[in-house]
Amino acid sequence: MTSMIKKIGVIGAGQMGNGIAHVAALAGFDVVLNDVSADRLKSGLATVNGNLSRQVAKKVISEDARAQALGRIASTDTLDGIADCDLVIESATEKEEVKRKIFHEVCAVLKPDAIIASNTSSISITRLAAATDRPERFIGIHFMNPVPLMELVELIRGIATDDKTFDASKEFVSKLGKQVAVSEDFPAFIVNR
Repeated sequence: MTSMIKKIGVIGAGQMGNGIAHVAALAGFDVVLNDVSADRLKSGLATVNGNLSRQVAKKVISEDARAQALGRIASTDTLDGIADCDLVIESATEKEEVKRKIFHEVCAVLKPDAIIASNTSSISITRLAAATDRPERFIGIHFMNPVPLMELVELIRGIATDDKTFDASKEFVSKLGKQVAVSEDFPAFIVNR
């Protein structure tokens, strides 16, 4: 299967968002890191650089791999900046009303075939998908903290998530070198329960 996911958007440049951007860029994906705060974007990019440099010092990756990964990450403080992404992963604060507002706004700018994912650790994927114009192309992709070190990623289907979205998301997570755990859409999924 040829992946339809080439360019990743990450909404939220905090601890989880910059970690997701780090592993996606290191795996060869083009990444656009988004946050409403220019300071948080700057801080998030500095964290990615610091963590990649630590991996170089520990001989986990080469200096060339660090430089290439950093070169794959762009940043934007507008949702228009992620409009051409194939997969957008939201990693904003764990408040349902904030996430629903983000999904409503991002749907207005995304291309129709883009997949939207939430990194939520406990909010219903089905409920979040209802705030979008594409519940069949919505999925939970729950990374563990710290993202660069933790191997496990939960995939959570909402009631409407289609097989194509699930398969593309599973392939994406596998390309990151992570282990996939499939969870039902129940409170706290598997790991947090």
